[in-house]
Amino acid sequence: MKLNLKVRLKNPVFIFQLVLTAFAPILAYTGLSWEGLTTWQSVGDLIVQAYSNPFLCGLVAIALYNQLTDPTTEGHFDSSQVMKYDKPKEDGKW
Repeated sequence: MKLNLKVRLKNPVFIFQLVLTAFAPILAYTGLSWEGLTTWQSVGDLIVQAYSNPFLCGLVAIALYNQLTDPTTEGHFDSSQVMKYDKPKEDGKW
């Protein structure tokens, strides 16, 4: 997979989406909600529990794969135009 991660990681929305993509399947599988994670210890316990479960690791991997691929390009690559970017494109601002 050839991705311009250097540019993607400069976009805070992308980072936030990655975190949500990794945690949403874990929360759904364990039946927890965000309100149940009130301490860093509970977050750590949840992560250890999640990564000791092969099925849940597979769910997270699938979710991350879906997040990383660009459905507007053929295959698993960023377009040649995107690979030339040094920072996220700025059109389409709110």
